[in-house]
Amino acid sequence: MRQDPAHQSGPAGPLPRLAAELRAAPPSLGPVRLVAVDGHAGSGKTTFAGRLAEALGGAPVLHLDDLASHEELFAWTARLRTQVLAPFSRDEEARYRPYDWRRRAFGPARPLPAAPVVLIEGVGAGRRAVRPVLARLLWMDVPALTAHLRGERRDGPEQAAFWRGWMPAERRHFASDPSRPFADTLVRHGAAEPALLSGPGRGHLDRRAGDRG
Repeated sequence: MRQDPAHQSGPAGPLPRLAAELRAAPPSLGPVRLVAVDGHAGSGKTTFAGRLAEALGGAPVLHLDDLASHEELFAWTARLRTQVLAPFSRDEEARYRPYDWRRRAFGPARPLPAAPVVLIEGVGAGRRAVRPVLARLLWMDVPALTAHLRGERRDGPEQAAFWRGWMPAERRHFASDPSRPFADTLVRHGAAEPALLSGPGRGHLDRRAGDRG
C-alpha cells in the first residue's frame, strides 16, 4: 500500500497536512465538506476524529452512537438524513436528538453547525447511503478482532453482554455494506503519529469532486 505524497510526514505532520487537504476540497453537501471516519468498533475512531477536529481548528464532530439505539444499532440512516444531511444541503444548521444509552431514550435536540468541515464518526459512517455526500472517507485500518478486543478491554466486564450482541451485528453490516473498499484514506496507528495511506477508493475521489463541480 503506497503512502500518498499528500499524507507523508513532514515538518507539519500528517494530521495538519490532512486538515489542509480537507479544507481545500470542494464542498460535498451544501457548504459542508462532510468527512466520515469509519472502522470497526474499538479501532480508535473517536480519538482520531477528535485529533483531526483539533487540527481543523475545532471542526464539529457528530458521533453516530448518538443516532443509533439499542433496537437500531445500524438503522440510523433515516435519522441522519432528516436531522443532519437535509439541513446541511439547505445551508442550515442541523439539529439532532442524541440517544441516551442508559435511559434508552432520545434526548432534546442539539445543534450541529454547517461548518466548512464536519466530521461524522462511527461504525458504518461510510455506508453506501452516505458516500455520495462525502468529501472524504477515512477508514481506521485495524483488524476486527484487534479492535474488538481493545473495545472490550476499554468497556470492562459490565459491557460484555453488549459486545456479544454487537460483534455479529457488525459482521453482518460490513458483509452487506462494506466501507473499506471505498475508503480514500487508511489510518493506521503509529507510535506517535498515525500513518495515513492511500485507500482503495482513492481513485474515485477526483470523479466525485468532478461530479460536484
